[in-house]
Amino acid sequence: MAGIYIHIPFCKQSCNYCDFHFSTSLKHKPDLVKSLVKEIEIRKSDLTSTINTIYFGGGTPSLLEGDDLKRIIDSVYRNYDGASNIELTLECNPDDLTQQKLKELSTSGVNRLSIGVQSFDEEELKFFNRAHNANEAESSIKRSQDVGFENITVDLIYGSPLLTDKLWLENLQKVNDFGVPHLSAYGLTVEPKTKLEHQIKTGQFPVLDDDKMIAQFKVLIQKSKEFGLTQYEVSNFGKEGFYSQHNSNYWKGEEYLGIGPSAHSFIENRRIWNVANNIKYIKALSNNEAYSEEEIIDEKTAFNEYILTRLRTIWGIDMDYILSQFNETIQDHFNKEIAQYLDSLYLHIEKNKITLTQEGIFIADKITSDLFYV
Repeated sequence: MAGIYIHIPFCKQSCNYCDFHFSTSLKHKPDLVKSLVKEIEIRKSDLTSTINTIYFGGGTPSLLEGDDLKRIIDSVYRNYDGASNIELTLECNPDDLTQQKLKELSTSGVNRLSIGVQSFDEEELKFFNRAHNANEAESSIKRSQDVGFENITVDLIYGSPLLTDKLWLENLQKVNDFGVPHLSAYGLTVEPKTKLEHQIKTGQFPVLDDDKMIAQFKVLIQKSKEFGLTQYEVSNFGKEGFYSQHNSNYWKGEEYLGIGPSAHSFIENRRIWNVANNIKYIKALSNNEAYSEEEIIDEKTAFNEYILTRLRTIWGIDMDYILSQFNETIQDHFNKEIAQYLDSLYLHIEKNKITLTQEGIFIADKITSDLFYV
């Protein structure tokens, strides 16, 4: 099985923490949609596996008009072999999810909504410079459910200067009160060249508190478990049957095709990345010119990426896989480095599968770094 990721590089406004590729100008949206369809068509020979997931990310895919979305989806089905039960996810901003938009989405083939709530608090949303308000954060979920969407995930952020422990509990409780079956929650990070980095450097906001971040992460784990959500990846929590199939494919090392400016692909042992510039992407597709670069993934990189992605999940590291896929030098390195953790509280081993314990989750980055082959 394989997945297709489609990057929609447009947003109404810039969130102060975001470093993804996007534009706040929608001037070139029609040409961009045309280019996406063309790339989908010309790359059909790149991916021969059956497609079981399609994921619209961004940016803000919910800015697409219904006709544009249908045009792109139809192109995928026309050019690729699709499974009978494809998971089709659309990332959405709450302010875009009007009754009319949701009715369009319900007939488009989209069957999973990823709603970028980030917070249910008005002041935090202003701090993030989100386009929606607290009321829209809640009403968008309710409207989506009323239209018939059951497979919904929401994003939340913890660790911000404005997020008190009380407010964090309230945010988590609201997710549970709505009966949302999946939650993605991320600690706020300060990315280079973002507005948030500037605000902290100039003293407008304090440096992020690592102890507070860890404490709120612990609360997240505790409450999600109480709510019946499984932490199947460090930042992702879902009820049985509602795990993200698309992201799970990433973590399990399945192939995926990335469509659109800045999108990445992983096919066989190749990594391909498209130019992160809307105009250059559109012109290249229009003129039948190159718009991407690629590299062959060597054995060392493949090993490190396997460790990085699998250790974060409930599927863990398969020791038999390491034995069958990597050379003796890498195997010896792995056995040497993993030995220090085998009798610790941080790892659990069963049937040659290594997973993080609850204690191990908090030092996942250190364990991963130790296991990397450099």
